[in-house]
Amino acid sequence: MNTIGQKEIRTQENVIVFFKEELGYDYLGDWHHRQDNSNIEKALLTNWLKRHGYSDQIISRVLFELNKAATLAGSQTLYGANREVYNLLRYGVKVRPSADKKSDTVWLIDWKNPRNNDFSIAEEVTVAGKNTKRPDIVLYVNGIAVGVLELKRSTVSIAEGIRQNLDNQKETFIRPFFATAQLLMAGNDAEGLRYGTIETPEKQWLHWKETERDPETTDNPLLSELGQFCEKARLLEVLRDFIVFDAGVKKICRHNQFFGVKAAQAYVKRREGGLIWHTQGSGKSLTMVWLARWIRENGNARVLIITDRTELDEQIEMVFNGVGEDIYRTKNGADLVRSLSDPRESLICSLVHKFGRSGEMSDADVETYIDDIQRNRSDVLQPSGEFFVFVDECHRTQSGKLHKAMKTLLPEAIFIGFTGTPLLKSDKPRSLETFGRYIHTYKYDEAVADKVVLDLRYEARDIDQQVTSQRRLDQLFELKTQGLTDIAKAQLKKRWGTMRRVFSSTDRLNKIVADIEFDMERYPRLKSGRGNAMLVSDSIYSACRLFELFQRTELAGKCAIVTSYKPTPNSIKGEETGEGLTERLLKNEIYRKMLAAHFNQSEDESAGKVELFEQEVKGRFVKEPGQMKLLIVVDKLLTGFDAPSATYLYIDKHMQDHGLFQAICRINRLDGEDKEYGYVIDYKDLFRSLEKSIKDYTGEVFADYDKEDVAGLLKDRIEQGSERLKETREQIKTFCDQVDPPRDQDAYRRFFCAAESGNDAQLEANKLRRVTLYKRIGAFLRAYANLANEMGDAGYSDTESQQIKAEATYYENLRQEIQLASGDYVDLKAYEPAMRHLLDTYIRAEESQTLSAFEDMTLVELIVEQGDVALNQLPESVRNNETATAETIENNVRQVIVEKTPENPKYYEELSEVLDTLIRRRRQEAIEYEAYLARILDLTEKISQSETQGAYPPEIRSQAQRALFDNIVPDVSGLQETDNARKAQMALTLDETILRIRRDDWRGHTLKEREVRRAIEKVVQAELGDNAIDIDALFELVKNQDEY
Repeated sequence: MNTIGQKEIRTQENVIVFFKEELGYDYLGDWHHRQDNSNIEKALLTNWLKRHGYSDQIISRVLFELNKAATLAGSQTLYGANREVYNLLRYGVKVRPSADKKSDTVWLIDWKNPRNNDFSIAEEVTVAGKNTKRPDIVLYVNGIAVGVLELKRSTVSIAEGIRQNLDNQKETFIRPFFATAQLLMAGNDAEGLRYGTIETPEKQWLHWKETERDPETTDNPLLSELGQFCEKARLLEVLRDFIVFDAGVKKICRHNQFFGVKAAQAYVKRREGGLIWHTQGSGKSLTMVWLARWIRENGNARVLIITDRTELDEQIEMVFNGVGEDIYRTKNGADLVRSLSDPRESLICSLVHKFGRSGEMSDADVETYIDDIQRNRSDVLQPSGEFFVFVDECHRTQSGKLHKAMKTLLPEAIFIGFTGTPLLKSDKPRSLETFGRYIHTYKYDEAVADKVVLDLRYEARDIDQQVTSQRRLDQLFELKTQGLTDIAKAQLKKRWGTMRRVFSSTDRLNKIVADIEFDMERYPRLKSGRGNAMLVSDSIYSACRLFELFQRTELAGKCAIVTSYKPTPNSIKGEETGEGLTERLLKNEIYRKMLAAHFNQSEDESAGKVELFEQEVKGRFVKEPGQMKLLIVVDKLLTGFDAPSATYLYIDKHMQDHGLFQAICRINRLDGEDKEYGYVIDYKDLFRSLEKSIKDYTGEVFADYDKEDVAGLLKDRIEQGSERLKETREQIKTFCDQVDPPRDQDAYRRFFCAAESGNDAQLEANKLRRVTLYKRIGAFLRAYANLANEMGDAGYSDTESQQIKAEATYYENLRQEIQLASGDYVDLKAYEPAMRHLLDTYIRAEESQTLSAFEDMTLVELIVEQGDVALNQLPESVRNNETATAETIENNVRQVIVEKTPENPKYYEELSEVLDTLIRRRRQEAIEYEAYLARILDLTEKISQSETQGAYPPEIRSQAQRALFDNIVPDVSGLQETDNARKAQMALTLDETILRIRRDDWRGHTLKEREVRRAIEKVVQAELGDNAIDIDALFELVKNQDEY
């Protein structure tokens, strides 16, 4: 029989048969013409209560309380009435048999024994109201209408059934009937089932997915999903454990939340901890809430939730209070210690207050929190009960310290980590030793497929920059730095000769501002005020400069900076040099003006209101997007900030891994029909990082770890750290032994600076000694810092720990004294205004260009790919002039060589020499133009082929590997430049080590850079011994590789 397009009544008949024969529900009949149909069928409920031994008097009181709760009278809303009914279903009806007796709890549903309940369905249930309506199928448990199902034929969209459910809840129709409803469904044979609860908007109705499908399940998607969701035990479990009333919105679980909690329950029962990874935007917070509620209802269990997000801390309190369950939010460490010993508080929240720059937990925040706990520990106050500790955002490295401290406080506790980002393979050792295996995962692509979050669209934009006069720039630099030593000049160049500084030039920032201003007018969602945008800047200084520029546009008053900066007197202490505004002074000035304008107060009055300012602009951004169209951020609000209106994310900051993925997830929240995607606008060529992040978050590098993986990880890490500390400590001591006794200040100055004060020749002659001193001290201090909090675990006694700490302070002071005495120290603040002036004056930026699949190639690559076609794309004025064409090609080739030389100095320096020869010959007109073009094309092919000229062993494949291979030419040891096998093996070892060690956003972050440098040094020492290669030069080479 052909069932395609069959009538709705046929689908309904099939569903009824399925409920009766497969699910075991009683069929109450067709109630089309039945009178007084109700959401509380008195006779059915009375019969069930009588069978459970309740008297007529008790039953009468129960019916009275239930009807009172379900009545929408006066100002009572559907949400309010439904919540009161749910509380009676979930926690029972408190009834006093008589005035002189205590209250008994009468259960309307036997939650523990699903089979002891009466499950039934009725079809075509006519319900009287302002306008009569007739739901297709109503599900009853013990006579209480807990579910409504609307069905459509397979050729009619399931959306029609959803809208029918929503219409029925209107005051115009049968709203009071839904006071008892817990589960609303719509379905057809083609699309299957969608579900929600009361007042759930159409776009937020959910699709149930079973992770392990029963092979006997029917192939019909509607019946299959009804069987999975409405099976008696499953239905009651969802109603009891997976519904919540959250800030005026009733919510029911998604499938990932249900199965995540179920998996965690199994771990809890065998007293094992682990990790739950549910991608950003998939409801991780409510998963925590539902799991916590289940745990505390089973035995003597107590739950401690640790978070660094005030919003989650408040949400958890609100959710539990909303269902009549108390949660205690601790005020500080002392209060936490006290509450742990008080068994009355079975659910506790503890907030790690943030004071750091990024808006996330920092080392200092965690240490302050731990110190507060340790100070207030008492042998008298012992934790009471069986504890389960939840840690939010557990992928952060600081969670290891937090875990260790909490283990000391609660040694028998079970720890469960929650994260919206995967713990990548590079994080494996620390994550495993801290929490254990993955309990459940819900990856990004799954959430997109389920329409839980939106997919993203990506656009790369490029703002070309050029130095207008290299000669004048160099001359001014020399004039401004007269009197500095070479080492001091090098420090100044190192600080200002970075791409971040170049990207922060005023002309370039102006182009970004113009870009965004234009987008606000051309993109409908931004123009209408329904959506808004976030701009991620690479520094607080750049964020302030951008804000200042936006004040000259129509976005003035509708944009704000949200960072961790506070314009306090301490923030500019010691900044005044008399040479102009430093970056800190400028930040302070812009922030004070912004706050004063917002509060319409003087700068002094408003300067202390940063937190209130942030709260107000965030509120406007979320609730009034047309009035707060742009937030400029650096690190803050890139995690844990849900703003459905945010549609566009402009990124002008190098990001990767966790940081990049969490940032783009700010714009993937659902928000009405006109928001189809989140849009990423990228000014920093992050596509490769973005592509990698998406793959990581969809599971391509996902690794499941077994229990045995955990063994030995902590021991190995500490042993290695201890060995490195011993090694660097011995190196600096041995080096300083060369100084004549008594090794006081004068002796050190004579040895490292000059025997005769003021003797420039001696000062220059001792430059190498000083450089070595700085390196050795730096290595020792890094090794100590990495182990400072675990000296006891590393086997050091308290006395030894204090001795090493004193040595670290001594050597740090020695380094500062020698830098000052030699003139190597440079006060970078004094040069900031001048260096900023140089960049702003001599760096010009072009209008941004949108890069397509071909347009993001350089001119060199276009020439190779397209030959003469590329030349024909040049402007006519250039194309018709042979000299101009040649110079254009030369300049682009030179640009590529200059840009790529830091990636592989040896290779590109050779190409540079070839180019210089060609240019000299062309200028001498020694070769014909056509021959010249042929030779220059040959050169561009070499560049574009990225060193793939057959000179490399076959295992050396990537650009980074080739750069390492070319530049491993030791000054000592037996390794020769031609020893390709050993060079290849070492390059591969370095490449694998760097990819494993390097962390998100490691460039420019002192601690993260130290980790990478230390890893490189360790490989070199293992392969070649000490002093074989200039580690600093190799580290700079690594920093210039895009792959890292």
